[in-house]
Amino acid sequence: MKILVLGASGATGKLLVDQLLELGRDVKVIVRASSSIPQSWGNNEQVEIIQSNIHEMTVGEMANHLKDGSAVASCLGHNLSLKGMYGEPKKLVKDAVRLVCEAYLKSTPLMPLKIVLMNTAGNSNRDLNEPVSSSQKMMLALIRTLLPPHRDNEEASDYLRLMIGQNHPSIQWAVVRPDTLIDEDKVSEYSLHASPTRSAIFNPGKTSRINVGHFMGSLIVEEKLWNKWKGQMPVLYNLNA
Repeated sequence: MKILVLGASGATGKLLVDQLLELGRDVKVIVRASSSIPQSWGNNEQVEIIQSNIHEMTVGEMANHLKDGSAVASCLGHNLSLKGMYGEPKKLVKDAVRLVCEAYLKSTPLMPLKIVLMNTAGNSNRDLNEPVSSSQKMMLALIRTLLPPHRDNEEASDYLRLMIGQNHPSIQWAVVRPDTLIDEDKVSEYSLHASPTRSAIFNPGKTSRINVGHFMGSLIVEEKLWNKWKGQMPVLYNLNA
């Protein structure tokens, strides 16, 4: 069974794909034709490359890509440019999550599909009573209004929480919430928490992208870890950050 990675050409997505390959897993990646991906993927029998724009894909097309899949990992995000922040598609992440869910349910699922969504520590898990100061609530309300990508992240996780829920027979999910992303060359020690232990606005932590890829890959392949965090939104911090 293959693992489908969305956003595989991004800084974190590439590291996730590498992690899955190191774990011996077969991977499908959906990337735009103009995307830059490692040349080694094209020479690797474990990697199937699908050139397409995810926001233009139909439910039927996605269902076809999920036929031999056991999991989907999304590292999709908006480019940090005016067009990427304010242009279309404004709901890139949410629409991709919805597309995957609708496509899988349209088929005849033989086993539950795992969905792992990369998100942000600035997005609260509203299934829990996560303490948020009044000043942070005000800042988040402003960010939500001014920065559509943040609202997209919130709505993507809300789709999984509210539309799929905790006990769906065909879809299981986990939303990974790193704090401020940084680049490091190697996987380092990191800590996992059900909720943020610091303010993502006024006292942010740091999370290396390679640690995010490591954790997302481990979630998919390690059943004990998956059973611990499925239906939750774990927060990830570098241990020494």
